[in-house]
Amino acid sequence: MNQRDEEEFREFVAGRMESLRGLAYLTCGDWQAAEDAVSTALSKLYVHWSRVSAPYNYVRRSVVHAAIDETRRPWRRERSTSPDLLDRPAPGRIDAGDDHAHVREALLRVPRGQRAVLVLRFYEELSVEETARVLGRSTGTVKSQTAKGLEALRAALGSHDFHAAIG
Repeated sequence: MNQRDEEEFREFVAGRMESLRGLAYLTCGDWQAAEDAVSTALSKLYVHWSRVSAPYNYVRRSVVHAAIDETRRPWRRERSTSPDLLDRPAPGRIDAGDDHAHVREALLRVPRGQRAVLVLRFYEELSVEETARVLGRSTGTVKSQTAKGLEALRAALGSHDFHAAIG
């Protein structure tokens, strides 16, 4: 990578890091796994930087897939019982209040695939078609997963909280 590409990559990462971390966290529900997912995705982007025409689209897809993969790793299923090692949320735009924390907790009760669809559709504000491309699924599957995911989120939140969360 030449010096100009290196500088462009650094600027890209600096400008998008918090957004990518938030996307990964909402997808997998664990800050350490989110950091790993973002790191994995950015490593892949770095290798292909000069050939990627839409870097944010490329890295967004990589982050979502890496975040889902991180939750499948056997060591991610192990949890410490020590209160000192509990997952603490990092500061950022998704930690802006009790309502957001309540929605995040409820979102973690939604199945992984549905959660990924909801995060891309409503957090990243992608269309059905864009979400389908990112996840490598059909538009029909995205629509179905959106409906099922919203139903699961509604159940996790309770109907009153649900309307406040998405409204």
